[in-house]
Amino acid sequence: MSTRSADRGDGIRVAVSTVILTLRREGTAAPRIALPLVRRTRDPHEDAWALPGGWLDPTEGLTAAAARTLAETTGLAPSWLEQLYAFGAVDRSPSRVISVVYWALLREEDAVDAVGSDPENVAWFDAEQLPALAFDHARIIEYALWRLRNKVGYSRVAQGFLPPEFTLADLREAYETILGRRLDPANFRRQVDATRTLIPTNAFRTGSHRPARLYRDATDVELADRGPLSPEETSTEETRIP
Repeated sequence: MSTRSADRGDGIRVAVSTVILTLRREGTAAPRIALPLVRRTRDPHEDAWALPGGWLDPTEGLTAAAARTLAETTGLAPSWLEQLYAFGAVDRSPSRVISVVYWALLREEDAVDAVGSDPENVAWFDAEQLPALAFDHARIIEYALWRLRNKVGYSRVAQGFLPPEFTLADLREAYETILGRRLDPANFRRQVDATRTLIPTNAFRTGSHRPARLYRDATDVELADRGPLSPEETSTEETRIP
């Protein structure tokens, strides 16, 4: 390596950030995709909102760092965690920082107020109504939402938003929220039945409408295809948390 190349490497730091998505609703309104943001307490971009994250410790893996920094800043533990992309534009930060970004899904029932190490500086925001963000975090969130909408078409990642047992209407509502459009209930049911990835339970949800059967996931089937790599090879990139 040339002296010039080595000099360019000096001062490069690696950070890990996470876009954690959930479904949140107000009253009887349809759910919306939401995410927690952290208010920065120092420069650069002091007082601006940003994705939760932190520096990569030399002794830990990327996924472990993503889970740790997420827990420290928001107190949240996702049901799905996957590596999104590495963002390393030279001008994305005053100092040279490469951010390895993860995206995560949180079950709606677990989407309580964040209670990390600094709860006064953590808040939930509608994904479609974000404040001005620090660095290139608006672009990162846009990419995460794009990934989610594309992945839902060929995987069962929408289940990552749902509790262990759910109705078909719950599942369809999650798909509709992600895709931003209504789905025909009969066609949706036929498509879900064809996948053979849901297991009907003997329980029903009762209320103002007729009882609806509860289903659970076939836990021996992954939420998304890992491709040609073995689970061991992908364990640092993609994790489903029971």
